[in-house]
Amino acid sequence: MSITERAVKNPAGVAVAVAIITLFGLFSLKGLPVQLFPDIDMPQISVFASWRAASPQEVESEILDPMEEVLQGMPGMEVMSSNAFNGGAWINMEFTLGTDMQATLMEVIGRLNRLPSMPADSDPPVVNLGGGGGGGANQALSWFFVQLLPGTEGSIEDYSQFVMDTVKPKLESIDGVAGVEINAGAPEELQITIDPYRAAEYGIQLGDIAARASRSTDVSGGFVDVGRRQYTLRFEGRYDPMQFKDLILEWREGRPIRLGDVADVQVARGKKTQIAIQNGNPAMSLRVDRANGANVLGTLGLVKEAVAELRDGPLAGAGLDIQQSFDASVFIKRAVNMVTSNLLLGILFAVGVLWLFLRDTRATILIATAIPISLLSTFIVLDFTGRSLNVISLAGLAFAVGMVLDAAIVVSENILRIRERGEVPSIAALAGTSQVRGALLASTATTVAIFLPVLFLQDVEGQLFADLALTISIAVVISLVVALTVLPTVAGSWLKPKKLAKGESQGWSNLAHSLMKVSSTGKRRLILIVSLISAPLLASWLLFPQMDYLPPVKRDAVDAFLQFPPGANVETNEKEVISKLVDRLQPYMDGVKEPALKNYYILTWPGGGTIGARALDQSRVGELLEIVRTEVLVDIPDFQGFAMQGNLFGGFGGGRDISMHIQSADQAGLYAAAGEAQAKLRESFEGANVQTFPSIELAEPELRVFPDDSRINEVGMDRRGVASLVRTLGNGLWLGEYFNGENRMDIIMRADGWNTPEQLATTPIMTPSGEVVPLGELVTVERATGPGQVRRVNGRRTVSVNLSPPDNVSLETAIAQIKADVEPGLRAVLPADGSVQYGGSADSLTEAIKTMGQNFIMALFILFLLMAGLFRSPKDSALVIMTIPLAGVGGIIAIRTLNLVAFQPMDLLTMIGFIILLGLVVNNAILLVDQTRRAERKGMNRHEAVENALRIRLRPIFMSTLTSIFGMLPLLLLPGEGSVIYRGLAASIVGGMSVSLIFTLLLLPCMLRLGKAKQVEIVAPETAHRTTLESVA
Repeated sequence: MSITERAVKNPAGVAVAVAIITLFGLFSLKGLPVQLFPDIDMPQISVFASWRAASPQEVESEILDPMEEVLQGMPGMEVMSSNAFNGGAWINMEFTLGTDMQATLMEVIGRLNRLPSMPADSDPPVVNLGGGGGGGANQALSWFFVQLLPGTEGSIEDYSQFVMDTVKPKLESIDGVAGVEINAGAPEELQITIDPYRAAEYGIQLGDIAARASRSTDVSGGFVDVGRRQYTLRFEGRYDPMQFKDLILEWREGRPIRLGDVADVQVARGKKTQIAIQNGNPAMSLRVDRANGANVLGTLGLVKEAVAELRDGPLAGAGLDIQQSFDASVFIKRAVNMVTSNLLLGILFAVGVLWLFLRDTRATILIATAIPISLLSTFIVLDFTGRSLNVISLAGLAFAVGMVLDAAIVVSENILRIRERGEVPSIAALAGTSQVRGALLASTATTVAIFLPVLFLQDVEGQLFADLALTISIAVVISLVVALTVLPTVAGSWLKPKKLAKGESQGWSNLAHSLMKVSSTGKRRLILIVSLISAPLLASWLLFPQMDYLPPVKRDAVDAFLQFPPGANVETNEKEVISKLVDRLQPYMDGVKEPALKNYYILTWPGGGTIGARALDQSRVGELLEIVRTEVLVDIPDFQGFAMQGNLFGGFGGGRDISMHIQSADQAGLYAAAGEAQAKLRESFEGANVQTFPSIELAEPELRVFPDDSRINEVGMDRRGVASLVRTLGNGLWLGEYFNGENRMDIIMRADGWNTPEQLATTPIMTPSGEVVPLGELVTVERATGPGQVRRVNGRRTVSVNLSPPDNVSLETAIAQIKADVEPGLRAVLPADGSVQYGGSADSLTEAIKTMGQNFIMALFILFLLMAGLFRSPKDSALVIMTIPLAGVGGIIAIRTLNLVAFQPMDLLTMIGFIILLGLVVNNAILLVDQTRRAERKGMNRHEAVENALRIRLRPIFMSTLTSIFGMLPLLLLPGEGSVIYRGLAASIVGGMSVSLIFTLLLLPCMLRLGKAKQVEIVAPETAHRTTLESVA
């Protein structure tokens, strides 16, 4: 007994099943997490190690290179990029998809434990799963800034510990929050500031002061028995910060020389290295990262509630305020609401098309029930598989609206046709369903099979678009079940037999006859076949759009990267750059100038910084971008700023950046080659953002101190001792740590008293020989310049030249232009050991084109195998397969037409659209082949069979095609937040489906009439419900 017979005999069971699906579907919909994009697994591990006061060259040799040595050869590692900068090093490792990251994390930690001894004042490496900085699995959920309320005393940095103790634990306790990163400025230090002149006057060596201060520690003497009790023996040798001044250095003439006699001791913050400004006021930034799989909207709502409690409670009591800067929920809600509106509008369009064809309210309602049942079932499966509601999965549902009606249209139309002949309802329902069951199974199987390659893709593209494939596949499969169960159960008794009006019926017959007449002779068929195959192929080749990676999904904010004058300290940057930026932005923040700003922030770090600005009227973000470029970031000496509208796909490598990685061991030659590449890129892409990382200007000022070994040995010193002197006279010598029971702080000893290299050379030094000499006698001080950072990729020194092409230039065009205009000149100036590699979106595009090409061929092959098995004829399958790709010309023409209005390249999502198109176009072809076979099985000749198939299937073919087209039309035509994501996909499908009618109704009948029908035995009426498909070729 078939599933249809069981359903027809048990209508109560069908009703209960529908009720259960409705109930659980609504429950699942309510519980599904809502976010912008699906969760993307980007297997990365980052390692950060800091070494205070160390230059990039020392960090590279003492920290970075040893770490790279032990990490080389990690299983599954594809790329290792690293960066050495003032005070630290950072390594990022990218691994192949499918790598066991927990095991890899343990492997990384184990290898780092085998590191040779690192400098005493360096911090141990910190290992993070993910790319760090809120990337990878834990993406930034939101940004907040803490400011002082009017009348609050002190600076914002004075409240950093309070914020760390109050805000951080509160927010990190929220389910869905992975962590909170607070930029609270430099930590407190126990600072010993030596006066070298007084130390020399007292005859005290700086090295002796460091040795004595570092040895003042607590010591445990273990446990001792005193009588009947056991005591812990402790030596209280650690000085309290305020007692450090009493440390006795030496005795002279019966009186002690204390540390306070030659130094000042205080607890103070270290040297300022960062600046944070929000809306013109000094601030403290907080980045809240979300845990992988967390409900973005739900988690963000909880974070906002917690922040509101903190704002009105402990923060207000301390004279502080906290405000949100980046709110992801705003864009998510707008984008999700936009897709949801398009989904509902698509349903209305599809149902409207149904009614225009049927002119029967009952039939229209019955067929339309496939939509809610299929969508609610999809929500259940999405919830069960741990997926989310996002713009990709919702777009899949919107695309599925027209597709889920196909099976219901074919079944209901066939049932009505049989009832028109006078059959009783139950027999008409069973017979009408059984006659098309085979064709529907075939078409559903081919549609789902098309998505198999996408579902099993493990790279970023596969993960990003798996939700699209999954939602469409689930909806189509459920729609088949609905068409075979719910629809015949209700249709047999509820639908009234209604004959087509004479004119309408005659119209379909006339159209079928006209289509047959076009290919009535062998010569006409030959001309038609050659024309309909060659013309689309030629048009596709001539009109094929330029390739791109991911759609440019723009945020409603302007982001700018800041590059400060080389060597400028924080105070100089704050006075000469940041203050000017604030002065230029503030009138827009105050509403004096338009467009008014909702908020803005400025964050800086050593060597760079960023601006984020958001307009009050989000539609004016383009004006704001132009203002930032032409008014805010200009006319500041030795300063550069690069502004752009943020790209939401940037986190997946889709920021449309092309990176040229130039590598060489010859530093001077490397920087010269990078300068040549930067100049040629700016010349070739006028107005585009071109940046080098790191900066190629060897303009970071240095004071290089060269030792005089003979004089050093003469005064009883060695190079190591002089190096410690230089460290003391510079940023300070690390002596150890002080722990007060709650917090730990560094003990730093530094010498004061010089402001110029000449004063440094004259600084008096007490030597072991008892002689006081100026430092200039022991060393030579020279001015020089060097790199501010050192970058390495896979162990080689690298400069990356990054290009952001203009929005109307595709990546394919930009890459071709670079290889033609820039690369030849670059290679001419490369050092002998130099090389050029492409990265960023350029590398991703190359891999994506290769992957999608393989998937397209695989999808065709899967279709061929499925239809060959279903038709029991490879020849029949080949005939259908030949007509399918030709429909792609419609998609290409649609994309070209769309380019007349808005820039639309052949991006990755558009490529997915062409794969989806394969599964849609094949459905109508299967209907025609199946109906032709049935007619021949009843004794018709080939001509009669094909014309009969056209006459019977024309109406359902037009209905299913038009409902699919109109269901997707809102996604193509209506602008809105995030519409650029699926606009190209919709264009390829709508255009391809429109043109597919030509090939289905003209080319396929021509091909079917090429051969002669096999002699088949006429099947008895009682076995007419067989669904086995046989060849007609």
